[in-house]
Amino acid sequence: MKRPPKEESLRWFTQAKDEFEDADELRKRGRFYLALFHFQQATEKAFKAYLFLRVKSVEVFYTHSIDELSKMAVEIDPDFKEVIPAKRLDRYYIPTRYPNGLPGGVPSRYYDDPQEAEEAMYLAKGVIDLVERKMRDTKS
Repeated sequence: MKRPPKEESLRWFTQAKDEFEDADELRKRGRFYLALFHFQQATEKAFKAYLFLRVKSVEVFYTHSIDELSKMAVEIDPDFKEVIPAKRLDRYYIPTRYPNGLPGGVPSRYYDDPQEAEEAMYLAKGVIDLVERKMRDTKS
């Protein structure tokens, strides 16, 4: 059953916020590889929640790239330029999960920098906060 865009958007945004909270708990526990991946996922889902309301195409669901999603958002609303640095989260999509994504490394041991996880948290939070404001302002 196809849902109205606003309802579907809210489902994606709820997941994004919940995933952000889980990622932050993982960060606080020192599980940085998982936190980094889930910050990327939360950001991706937040962008998709916004774009679901504004784009009349399902093309946004064929990418996992925050860089690509942010460019789509900027085309709609230039305010999204302020969160373009979140594209750095794309580097956590594969290597945080698969040992063969890191030459000679193991993600659960390789990602051990609390500063890196904190930076990822702030990048994700910037997107989530902006999307939340924009969704509140969107009348659909």
